[in-house]
Amino acid sequence: MIFDTALYFYGGAPFLKGAKAELQSKEPAMMTLIALGISVSFFYSIYAFIANNFLHGNHVMDFSFELATLILIMLLGHWIEMNAVMGAGNALEKMAALLPKTAHLVDTDGQTSDVPVSQLLVSQLVKVNAGESMPADGEITEGSTAVNESLITGESELVTKTVGDKVIGGSTNNNGTIMVKVTGTGDSSYLSQVMNMVSSAQKAKSSAETKADTVAKYLFYAATTIGLIAFFAWLPEGLPVALNRLVTVLVIACPHALGVAIPLVVARSTSIGAQNGLLIRNRQAIEASQKITHVLLDKTGTLTEGQFKVNAVVPVDGVDKNDLLSKLASLESNSNHPLAQAIVTYAKDELGEVDPASDAENIPGVGITGNINGELFTIVNAKYLRKHNIHFDEASANEWATKGNSVSFLIKQDKVLGMVAEGDTIKSGAQKLITGLKQRGITPVMLTGDNPQAAAHVAEILGITEFSGGLLPEDKQAKVAEYQSKGHHVIMVGDGVNDAPSLAAAEIGIAIGAGTDVAIDSADVILVKSEPSDILRFLDLAKITNRKMVQIFGGELAIIL
Repeated sequence: MIFDTALYFYGGAPFLKGAKAELQSKEPAMMTLIALGISVSFFYSIYAFIANNFLHGNHVMDFSFELATLILIMLLGHWIEMNAVMGAGNALEKMAALLPKTAHLVDTDGQTSDVPVSQLLVSQLVKVNAGESMPADGEITEGSTAVNESLITGESELVTKTVGDKVIGGSTNNNGTIMVKVTGTGDSSYLSQVMNMVSSAQKAKSSAETKADTVAKYLFYAATTIGLIAFFAWLPEGLPVALNRLVTVLVIACPHALGVAIPLVVARSTSIGAQNGLLIRNRQAIEASQKITHVLLDKTGTLTEGQFKVNAVVPVDGVDKNDLLSKLASLESNSNHPLAQAIVTYAKDELGEVDPASDAENIPGVGITGNINGELFTIVNAKYLRKHNIHFDEASANEWATKGNSVSFLIKQDKVLGMVAEGDTIKSGAQKLITGLKQRGITPVMLTGDNPQAAAHVAEILGITEFSGGLLPEDKQAKVAEYQSKGHHVIMVGDGVNDAPSLAAAEIGIAIGAGTDVAIDSADVILVKSEPSDILRFLDLAKITNRKMVQIFGGELAIIL
């Protein structure tokens, strides 16, 4: 009895405290059912001890073994669960440990001195030699190298980096000396954001865990009711027999699998995902994935590289080609959009540096406008020209568009001065994604703000039969609602910025192309490696997780019945 008492009050303490909290909130659930099972076992064991040792002629079954088994199994399960929950966090903490203790800080005079990494500030310049780890998140300002990011993003191959590319703190500079401008330290760093994200996801309950609590709640009421019925039904056979039946029912009802295995499976899946570049921010996405019928995909940056190159600069009669290119680059100088960067890079190669336009302002879904030498110029798309009845060479524009190019126009006072055609390349994993979705019975749909001809070109190559082009961000959100209104369940895949409304509206929002920008509130899942076929890995991981949870629910019900 001494062992039973110590085991009950010490080993059972977490469950007793949890049950107290649930009862105080008038919401009996998992902890209440567990506490009921171990309490009944304990107090019945005391009764059995007294009856068997001091009341002659009585033999009462001792539930000491059941008490020890219940508590040890539940404690072991919770210990395993916590290890799984901490798995992703521990793995990421190990990554953070890869950060060097010191950094080679370069001052304004070009002199280098070693300083603690904790003292680095954003915008400072650091030198990273071959074989060293990046001391912080940053952007390469000088040199090129191949970076090992395998322990951070799961990318097994070395990633080539050059001037303008971002690097992650903790990744390894494999060859060459580079100069890096610090962009993120401390809580703003990539690793810190990922650790916070995984921690939040691990603390949140999945719908399966919520369902398990709901099952436990009703099982609590059912067990006590059936137990009392059994007690009164067997009472004519004597009080010891009736008590034995009551205790047996309540002990059997203890939810071994529901209380341990469901959280364990979900936590472990989240951990595995994080270690393989799948950041599951919302654990309910795991269960929601099983109902998915359509995957809606943004084109640029998701199915294509998003790294455009200028294929043609076509001025209208009377306009100089170099002047057209100069004005296009001037307007796009301060834009981070891939189309804009391609124009600026091309103009720099052809003309040298171009002064940026003043008062430049983005026009969502259209282009950009600004002043050049006191005159207002605007870059627009064909949709804008048609809407405002502005004449342009549609035959030439369509010719470039049907080849998969994005076509933009420079206008001044509603007069077209020329156009620029820019091409993109399809990602290597895009075809694997589309084929994989079809094999799983899921319909791929492409939604893009690019022109319909470019959309049709990519769709034809990839074998996508449902697609729409020329969409604004609100149009994509409307498309999500349209598919949902037809009874379909959708995943929206986008870049997490322009596609934020549609990501939030879909059952599951997946951000791809995020790179080191993991702070995407609209996404339920973030693909760190920006690899489209990782969507299939998420679906497969979710499928295995759900299958395990169904097996657990079935096994628990079979045991209870």
